[in-house]
Amino acid sequence: MNLVLNTMIALLLICALPGKIFAGPKAELWPRWQAHDPAGTQKVDHSAWQAFMDEYLVTDHPSGVNLVRYGAVKPEDRKNLDEYLDKLQETAVSQLNRDEQMAYWLNFYNALTVQVILEHYPVNSIRRINISPGWFTRGPWGAELVEVEGEKLTLDDMEHRILRPIWQDARIHYGVNCASIGCPNLQPHAFTAANTDELLTLGAREHINHPRGVTVEDRRLRLSYIYDWFQEDFEGSEEGVLRHLKKYAEPALAEQLKNFRGRITYDYDWSLNDSP
Repeated sequence: MNLVLNTMIALLLICALPGKIFAGPKAELWPRWQAHDPAGTQKVDHSAWQAFMDEYLVTDHPSGVNLVRYGAVKPEDRKNLDEYLDKLQETAVSQLNRDEQMAYWLNFYNALTVQVILEHYPVNSIRRINISPGWFTRGPWGAELVEVEGEKLTLDDMEHRILRPIWQDARIHYGVNCASIGCPNLQPHAFTAANTDELLTLGAREHINHPRGVTVEDRRLRLSYIYDWFQEDFEGSEEGVLRHLKKYAEPALAEQLKNFRGRITYDYDWSLNDSP
């Protein structure tokens, strides 16, 4: 009995640690979502999501982190957000072209994450919203929250079974926002087929040139855990991560990275991206 109890306590302690013990979910394609119409001309209306961000997203905070005024959201705006997500669930996404699909899934993920926060607010971290099934799970990412074309979907499905494996673009990590200070910024513009590439590049530059993304201290390079959890998306090695960082780094940082020969450590701030 003591052995079982000690094992359970050890597992709980391990699960509480943010370190390298846990890798991020692998990119594993859900083939059902490969369907698309290359000649499709249908456009999804994301104006409701844009209106929500215009009202509640703070983009000029001194920290350099875009914050959300969750506590200020009015009932009518919460209703509009819910209706927007309902419309996304009713969209025949398989009939969209690839560019329209990518914008659809990025906006869907981000708006759904905000809805989850609002449903459990006040909360100091998304990891406190333990609605995913299974033992030793944290957060909402494994919970079936929506249904599209007859398939129930989780946030993990959207990111790791649709976005990452279909588009195979490391910049996707700068497009999806997990409502945390350590996460790349929630962009103030809704993704569209026309602006997605530009916004993903902007997100990469913002994150890499901010201390929560990359910090060089003497002979130590401190990176966001994104580059550890999802190293497979950055050529599968720390060398690949460094090549990626240098691509988007400002000149001074790029020079530091070019000559770096020290130790790499990782960090991540799971505090809610809340603006009081």
